[in-house]
Amino acid sequence: MTYCVGMNLDAGLVFLSDSRTNAGVDNINTFRKMNVFERPGERVMLLMTSGNLAITQTVVSLLKEQMASHDANLSLWNVPNMFEAARVVGDAMREVYRRDAEALQHFGVDFSANVVLGGQIFGEPPRLFQVYSAGNFIESTEETPYFQIGETKYGKPIIDRVLRRETPLPVAAKCALISMDSTIRSNLSVGLPLDLVVVRTNECKVSIHQKIVAEDPYFRMIRNHWGEALREAFVHLPEPDWQ
Repeated sequence: MTYCVGMNLDAGLVFLSDSRTNAGVDNINTFRKMNVFERPGERVMLLMTSGNLAITQTVVSLLKEQMASHDANLSLWNVPNMFEAARVVGDAMREVYRRDAEALQHFGVDFSANVVLGGQIFGEPPRLFQVYSAGNFIESTEETPYFQIGETKYGKPIIDRVLRRETPLPVAAKCALISMDSTIRSNLSVGLPLDLVVVRTNECKVSIHQKIVAEDPYFRMIRNHWGEALREAFVHLPEPDWQ
């Protein structure tokens, strides 16, 4: 299991991912789910993955092979816009499905993979997509400016209450970290270290890439103060009047 969230705001993009994978309580490992591709000033793309680790790693490797090849018709380096970038990722997902799905099914393993892709190519605004196992995808909207993949339910309430398109990037990053903390507290299969990436609109490059470990002072403050604030708010709420 994993948890990743990507936010598309007027001021830019915020991406946050954990790095824990598990195949049972006695087989827990750390693998990064965040992939960054950038040519500063021209294009920057962020790709986060969840699902079967072998599938998602193969998809990312296939994308990197295309980017390194001079013979590839389309790759993330030469697509004209982010919509075409989402199509390239979807095609890579379908290619891995064609190669591996039947063998996985033979062993009782579902073909499960999800990708959040976001970024900006010079000449268009930042855009955010979610790509599904079938290779199809959807794009974020004004009303829904974020996508989550993995263990989504615990971190969703705070985002729904706080996040708007006009939310400043520091506030959005704080919201993402609280969302992650809520998920970590409720699901042992999500854990540190975390990758936090911020891209400011029209810079076409990574503005902040922070690896967050358990000793990170800001994340520790978030964890402590948020829990205290929730408990205090709960205490001050009146009891039901039907008692």
